[in-house]
Amino acid sequence: MIYMLPRKQIFNAEEIALLGSSLRTIEPKLLKQSQHEGIERIWLQGGEPYFDVFLELQHNEIIWFQFTLRGKSVSWHSQQPTLQTGVTNELNIDDVSFYAASKTVANDAASDLEFINLVKSILDTRSEEEIFAKVLRLFK
Repeated sequence: MIYMLPRKQIFNAEEIALLGSSLRTIEPKLLKQSQHEGIERIWLQGGEPYFDVFLELQHNEIIWFQFTLRGKSVSWHSQQPTLQTGVTNELNIDDVSFYAASKTVANDAASDLEFINLVKSILDTRSEEEIFAKVLRLFK
């Protein structure tokens, strides 16, 4: 199956597999830790710019998830357990976007099901790993 992002970005099965295999866990010490006891933060970075997966877990369960790729985002929060898509400012070229910690996401009015399916396909390439299996349960 072929997936497209806005601006005619097309992904085939080989590209999806490459994106999935490129995700690497970033050293937890580099993340600002939660102010709340018992919350673990995980950051996975992909092999290209603007490709990240962030998770917060409490008691080994996901309470927040965000996936960003090429200016698009999918997020989920336990307080509103639906997948929400949006657009990031990462592809904007201005003084603020040059700082990695300044990423913002503007939610879409309606979720982009095509992008959600692309994200699920990328995560499926790593479904045998516990953390990815947990994230994939959010897509059901």
